[in-house]
Amino acid sequence: MSFTKKFLKNKPLCKVTFTLPPEAAKDATKVFLVGEFNEWKVDSTPMRKNKDGSFTRSLDLPTGRDYQFRYLIDGREWENDWQADRYEFSPFGNCENSVVSL
Repeated sequence: MSFTKKFLKNKPLCKVTFTLPPEAAKDATKVFLVGEFNEWKVDSTPMRKNKDGSFTRSLDLPTGRDYQFRYLIDGREWENDWQADRYEFSPFGNCENSVVSL
């Protein structure tokens, strides 16, 4: 799992591409990117499945803040990003969320 950041020169935005590798997806059929950027709506940001079994999704996010997020695999398994900038404790579900800092 990882993400790449590409800061836009003309706007205070960053294009973030989130990637869930095949070994983390475990033959998943659907993966959703869920976080503060979509108000934690579990079905509003689907990721695209690639031929190699990985899933990707790019978002243009405003800079100057942090965003907590997680991956939801097949509607039942939550996964963090292994390369997150850091992790934040969440009282909802007694877990940690991944954080991307922009």
